[in-house]
Amino acid sequence: MSYYLGIDTSNYTTSVALYNDADNTVINIKKLLPVKEGEKGIRQSDAVFHHTVQLPELISQLFYGNKYDIKAIGVSTKPCNENGSYMPCFLTGISVAVALSNALDIPLYRFSHQDGHIASALYSADKLYLIKEKFIAFHISGGTSQALLVNPNEDYFETIKVADSLDLKAGQAVDRVGLSLGLHFPCGPELEKLALNSTNYINKLKVFRREGQFSLSGVENQCKQMITNKIPIEDIALHYLSYIYSAIDDTVIELIDKYGDLPLVFSGGVMSNSIIRKALESKYNAYFAEPQYSSDNACGIAVLSSICNKRNNQ
Repeated sequence: MSYYLGIDTSNYTTSVALYNDADNTVINIKKLLPVKEGEKGIRQSDAVFHHTVQLPELISQLFYGNKYDIKAIGVSTKPCNENGSYMPCFLTGISVAVALSNALDIPLYRFSHQDGHIASALYSADKLYLIKEKFIAFHISGGTSQALLVNPNEDYFETIKVADSLDLKAGQAVDRVGLSLGLHFPCGPELEKLALNSTNYINKLKVFRREGQFSLSGVENQCKQMITNKIPIEDIALHYLSYIYSAIDDTVIELIDKYGDLPLVFSGGVMSNSIIRKALESKYNAYFAEPQYSSDNACGIAVLSSICNKRNNQ
């Protein structure tokens, strides 16, 4: 059996994964970075420190009591494939991956964090064959709210940004609204639980758009006004999800009109929300990662290292 190690040190999660290409299985281990109570995020210097502490622990846990024939290592090196994309938190993963690659004398493949999200979603949905086809990928998380046109290339795939948020990212809005409701950071899971208790239904709302971009800052102000008006917090939570759903739905309609009825692949922590997922699946040819592969993880990085290594050895 051949195994491929994936490493991802994102802004909020330390992740390692081991992909077995013989039976298409993954061992996926991750740990959130600690965020102080009441804080809306974490400083990059703190993220680097916590990754430095947590990454060796997770690798030890991954390999404890086992020996694996590792053929290659994959690591995320930047948030996305745009020019200038950079975050210091990825340096921890890079340093460990380079050291392991040199020590084991095996290839090292570098990807963007966003590449890993897309590949994780494809793996989780059992749609890895789409890597050889054209599709549209949505990456909706705390740091990114984008739609990408994905085309196959000689390595694995290339991405072209075709829609983006004008201001807040969906995950940022989740946490701002959630903290206003007294929830704990990160607020996504608790916000979903609240929304599931609402007696209302997810519905289409008006979202400001401009040339393929959409604004998410309005929902924070709307939810704050609802709090002032003493609207039940369950209904406020559902209103937020309706707003994000509406922004995505408007974007899908626009992209289908422009590029045709391509498969839609959804990833990112916000896309683990069951209410938004159900609403989109009822309308479109849409594929979603399971929750553990939707939020930050190293699964897709490990899978991509397998694909690249095989192509390089053909």
